Amino acid sequence: MSIQPHFEQAATAQFVIEPAEDRFLATNHEAALLARLDRDALLRTRPSALFAPSFAGLISFTQELLDRGRGWSDQLVMQVGDSAEQVEVTGRSETADASQALYLSVQKATDIDAQRSRADARRHHLSGLNHWQRMARVFQEFERKNQLLLEAAGEGIYGVDANGLTTFVNPAAERILGYRAEELAGRNMHTLVHHTHANGEHYHIQECPIFAAFRDGTVQQVDDEVFWTKSGKPIEVEYTSTPVQEDGAIVGTVVVFRDVSQKKSDHRKLAAALAEVEQLKNRLELENAYLQEEISSEFNHHQIIGKSLAVQSIIQKIHLVAPTETTVLISGESGTGKELIARAIHDTSDRSARSLIRVNCAAIPEDLFESEFFGHAKGAFTGATADRPGRFELADGGTLFLDEVGEIPLHLQSKLLRVLQEQQFERVGEARTRDVDVRIVAATNRDLKVQVAEGQFREDLYFRLNVFPIESVPLRERKEDIPMLTQHLLERVSVRARKTGLKIPLSEMDKLMAYHWPGNVRELENVIERQVILARSETIRFEALLVAPTSTETQLVQQPRKGLLSDREIKAIDRENLKAALRASGGKVFGEGGAAQLLEMKPTTMASRLKKYAIAPVDYRPGATGPG
Repeated sequence: MSIQPHFEQAATAQFVIEPAEDRFLATNHEAALLARLDRDALLRTRPSALFAPSFAGLISFTQELLDRGRGWSDQLVMQVGDSAEQVEVTGRSETADASQALYLSVQKATDIDAQRSRADARRHHLSGLNHWQRMARVFQEFERKNQLLLEAAGEGIYGVDANGLTTFVNPAAERILGYRAEELAGRNMHTLVHHTHANGEHYHIQECPIFAAFRDGTVQQVDDEVFWTKSGKPIEVEYTSTPVQEDGAIVGTVVVFRDVSQKKSDHRKLAAALAEVEQLKNRLELENAYLQEEISSEFNHHQIIGKSLAVQSIIQKIHLVAPTETTVLISGESGTGKELIARAIHDTSDRSARSLIRVNCAAIPEDLFESEFFGHAKGAFTGATADRPGRFELADGGTLFLDEVGEIPLHLQSKLLRVLQEQQFERVGEARTRDVDVRIVAATNRDLKVQVAEGQFREDLYFRLNVFPIESVPLRERKEDIPMLTQHLLERVSVRARKTGLKIPLSEMDKLMAYHWPGNVRELENVIERQVILARSETIRFEALLVAPTSTETQLVQQPRKGLLSDREIKAIDRENLKAALRASGGKVFGEGGAAQLLEMKPTTMASRLKKYAIAPVDYRPGATGPG
């Protein structure tokens, strides 16, 4: 049996089979590629073995060819290696030399399906081009009215017919969506690229603005949706869907879209940056307000002035503790410069680049304690019209100075203790926990040990604050510093009063040195300022301002009047009684043999009265040179 001369060059797999002997008479190169065998191995293979997965179908198809001479089947399956491959077979039979042979042309079904899909897409594409051209002509006048640029290179453009099938896709749309034009042609555009919302919810086609143009015939403009690319990635888009009419009927729509993912991302970053800037601006404004408050407060420009041993000891302690992160508790009478010590600690610490935020604990109402310390969220309470950071947040990275810490109500001390221990807090009305890095310096003019004993101050908070104690010495215990302090304050006050050249004679300085100064440095400055204002010459005098603390009171005690006593006389007697108790106890205030025990008085009451009358127990200790 002879083989046709172009058998070997055929574009499809060719088999010549002798069915009676179940053997191949001939195969071409494409047949060997299809079977994944070399030519010799393929010729040695039985046709029944090659088509074993569909052997019954092979018998039926062979019988059809022998009976009818020609036939076609898409039901045969070839065994290709370890897998089965469905094929389409076109065949005919021929009788020669008293024997019959079958000529088969074989193709994989998947290849044929792909070829048919490409052919269909091509047909749609070609017909779509014609349809697009027809629609474009209809659309030209409408385009001029709406200023749509269908051929804009940077914008994706596609056309959809009245059935929702894609008719045209421009190169920009291909680039943005990742599809080739032939992959989109004839496909439902919504199902392919517009099927899901940005949040992952299914996008029903009835809700699609693009298809809404078919129903109401209006231009749809959308700026907050997503299209889905071939890779499955969503892109944020803005698009305009414009219906196209022909002879009064809507024949399709044109969609012009652009990828605005970068634009939206930049906008979100800008909004976040602006919000952060606004937050920082608010924080800086608040910090500035607090700093301005500090600038206007007393003594804040002063350095710690003095050469006494007490002052030198304080300065040494400041240099020791400032470089650390240790909490400091400064105790001492009012007006002794506790805030100056706190500021010196901050200014010589590693936190000096950030602010020292001062909180006057005695001035904060109980109902605003949490808001003032920790801040609040907008709407947390009546009047909270905006988010507001608290003092802890403002002091982040810096130092928080808790002045008059002993004035914090007992039931609020636990809230302060928590943030000191954990360095975490929540704003009022906000669930978010914020971390903070704050160094604490506290100050008090109260005896916190006594308050702890009386149950007025938490013991754990006291130990948390009293890690490194510093005592601010009263002015009467460092009188050698008075001349230096006086000269410094005189220069400062003179500038403020616009008087220059003022002097204080040595005799007047002696009066200042002899005075008890119950109000400490603050009282000294007030006295100097008052005399500067009253001065009529270059000499400052203090004749009528300073009264010896014992003259009138002693006379009243020595010569009590009969009958009722005035309030002034009662106070004088009370003062002298306290002094007598201190003399008897050797200056000891509390405990066994102390003045409080001698007078059968509570320690807190004793401390309060001593403070009220500016009586210093140290002046009554053995060897003291004070008034006791």
